[in-house]
Parts: sequence; C-alpha cells; structure tokens
Amino acid sequence: MKNIPSVDLNDFLSNDIDKKKAFVNKLGKAYNEIGFVALKGHFLDDNDIKEVYSSIKEFFDLPEDIKAKYELDGFDGQRGYTSFGKEHAKGKKHGDLKEFWHFGQYLDDDEYTKFNYPKNQIVTELPKFNDIGKKVFQSLEKTAIYVLRAISLYLDLEEDHFDKYVKKGNSILRPIHYPPIQTKPKGAERAAAHGDINLITLLMGAQGRGLQVLTNDGEWIDAIAKDDEIVINVGDMLSRYTNNKLKSTIHKVINPPKELWKKSRYSIPFFLHPIGTMSLNVLDSCIDENNPKKYEDITAHEFLIQRLRDIGVL
Repeated sequence: MKNIPSVDLNDFLSNDIDKKKAFVNKLGKAYNEIGFVALKGHFLDDNDIKEVYSSIKEFFDLPEDIKAKYELDGFDGQRGYTSFGKEHAKGKKHGDLKEFWHFGQYLDDDEYTKFNYPKNQIVTELPKFNDIGKKVFQSLEKTAIYVLRAISLYLDLEEDHFDKYVKKGNSILRPIHYPPIQTKPKGAERAAAHGDINLITLLMGAQGRGLQVLTNDGEWIDAIAKDDEIVINVGDMLSRYTNNKLKSTIHKVINPPKELWKKSRYSIPFFLHPIGTMSLNVLDSCIDENNPKKYEDITAHEFLIQRLRDIGVL
C-alpha cells in the first residue's frame, strides 16, 4: 500500500550534522513532491494523547444546548464550538459531516488586544478539557516550530526565519468529531477535498484509514501514521510563500464503509498560523525564469479572512 514518507524529528534535534542534514533533505523532498510526511519524535506523550481524546469525547457527548453556549459568530467563531455541517470545503455547497472545537493562542490580556485574537472559550462543565487542550496546543506548537526550522534550512533561509512570525501566531488546535452516519450522505463527505489555509498542519489521529492525499499523478493514497507518529502537511500560506516549491496537497476524509457508519471518528489537527501582519509575498529566492511569480502580494490576515469567507464560517 502506498503511503506518505516518514521522518524522525530526533534526527533534526541531534548533534549529528549528517543526521540533521538528511532530515532536512528528506523533509524538503517530501514537501516538494507530495506535501505530507508522518513524523515521530514529536513533543506529545502517550498520556496526553489518551487524555485529550477522552476529554474531547466527553465534550462532544454533551447535550446540544450546552455545546451551543460556546458557539460564537463571525471572527470570534475562531474560538469555541462550531456545530455539525456548518463548515464546507471551498467551492462545495454541502457542509462537512463534522462538528469541532477551537483552542487558540494563550496570551496575556493586553496581547489579545495587540494581535486582535479572540480569547479561548472556557468549558465550565469540563475543567480537564480546558487544561489538556492548552497542554496539547503548546506541545504541537513546539513541534511545529522545529519543523519550520528544518523547512527554513531546506529553503536556504536562516534557521529561525519563521520564529518571529509563528511565536504568538494565530494558531488553532481543532478537535473534530465525525458523528455516526445515519443515512447515505448525498454529496457530502466527512471532510470534502480541500487544501489547508495555514503554514503547516499537524494531525493527531491518523492511525486508521480515512485521510487520503491526492498525488501529483492524480491518485488518492491513504495517509496513515504509526502509533508514535503524527501527520504534518504544507498549507496554502506556505505553498504561496514558496511559489509552490512546497506543495499544499489536496486531501480529504472519506466516509467509512457502511458497516462502520455507526461509529464516530475523532481527529485533532493543529493549524500553525503566523501573526496576521506576516507578508505572504512570494520569496524572491523561489522565483526564476522557469518558475515566475504565481501570486499577488497579500498579508497572512488578509488571506485568512478571504479563505474563512470561502468556507462559510465568516
């Protein structure tokens, strides 16, 4: 069975220059060719993973009227709860077969004003839900920063090129619940084919079949991680920034076989976003005669708002 390439972050973090260089090259090649890798050596531990899955199941099992208390409108809806079927892929009319929650950045009160971020919603019914959400958010953010450092070296940039953009960036941890399917869906999938908006996405919960990736040859392949791995893919912001040198690959979550319709699916992606003022103007080093500039100049915030409108959440 074809699958995405696998890399080990411990190689990048080691003092062995050859291992570090090999990690950078393997990661860069994977992102240039398919846009996805499976990564081991991340900063999540097994207990945190078990606790966060237990906590999100508790939340999604709450009565609808309680969950509805945490659903906000407009840009504020980037935090808290989003109800079933509200979001759809760009260009699709059918809502995805999912409900989800957003944990956002953890800042001092004055920094929320400075960066114009909504504050996190606190679920009073489930104190552990809030605590483990914060811990997982920060563990995945730490992992993501090191992955971006490797990407910087692959692009011949300073290793810390992205640090100033992503520390305190508008990143989101999104626990998702795909409820049991009651009747045959008409044109809808658990998550229709799409590209992610952000710089990179780190996905927990890709150990079973469901997530599929579209290769350059037009073939859908499974993206399945081992128990100690998470899946990390390039988003549209990074693809745009590198003039498509790094690929934001179309992917989807397919509906399961009918015999599994009655079973819920849970997954937890972490979307690494930069601060809104980051320029997404194409890097000069990624433009040449054979690869002319493909995108107009834009900031990360302008691009985010544009895409949130496209998918129906603004």
